[in-house]
This record gives sequence, structure tokens and C-alpha cells, in this order.
Amino acid sequence: VYVVAMTNTSKHYLFTAEQRADFIRDALKDVPNIEVLEKPDMITVNLAHELHAKAIVRGVRNSADFRYEQEIAGINKRLAPDINTILLFSSPENSFVASSMIKELARFNEDVRQFLPEKAAEALRKKLNHEQSE
Repeated sequence: VYVVAMTNTSKHYLFTAEQRADFIRDALKDVPNIEVLEKPDMITVNLAHELHAKAIVRGVRNSADFRYEQEIAGINKRLAPDINTILLFSSPENSFVASSMIKELARFNEDVRQFLPEKAAEALRKKLNHEQSE
């Protein structure tokens, strides 16, 4: 299984793809058969072809995510008819968690460790504390 740190050009990232991949590696270090990649300058289906993958797995939190992911899956199917998209729904207790909300909590020094792996939570706290002190 490949887990890939990519780029959505409509989002503003606080961390580079390399940093995000490092957080992923740390969070999944005890899970076997996972390779974490950084591919910020690729389209997902092109990477899937490069890796000889037959499917792309994406996460869905709620109905808004579903509609967005449905559109992406449609575009990907047109670009690469040989690759399928599989959508996995989050558990109900995580259906409301969004990066914008986590960033907002962290900006006000709230503990976000219940929403993020330890290494990512600490890096977010440090980054936002540094930005606020500038």
C-alpha cells in the first residue's frame, strides 16, 4: 500500500510534502507493508500508472466530501479508465474533523493531540506559536 503526500493547489498547506510525508511515516511506523511517498507535482492517476496500481483509495468524512470525491473519481476515470477509485468512509466520531478546525484550535493553544498523531500535533503547535510570535 502506498500512502502519498500530494498537493491540492486549492489548499494552503502549513507543511511541505516532505514534512507531511514524515508525519505520515511516523504515524504508520508500526503498520507493515506501507510505503510513504512524496509526489507534490503529480496528478494522482499518473502516479497510479507509474506505480502499476489498479485502484486509488480516498477517505470521505461526510456528504460534502462525498460529492467532492465523486467529482474527482469521475475526472480520474476519464483520464485513466483502467484505475478504479475506492471511497472509504471515516468513523462517525471523526466525520466532523477538518484541518481548518484543527488549525483554529491550535492557533488558540488548544490541545489537538486527540485529533492528530503526536508528532504532527507538536509540529503544528510549534509552527503556529512561531507564526503568532512574528
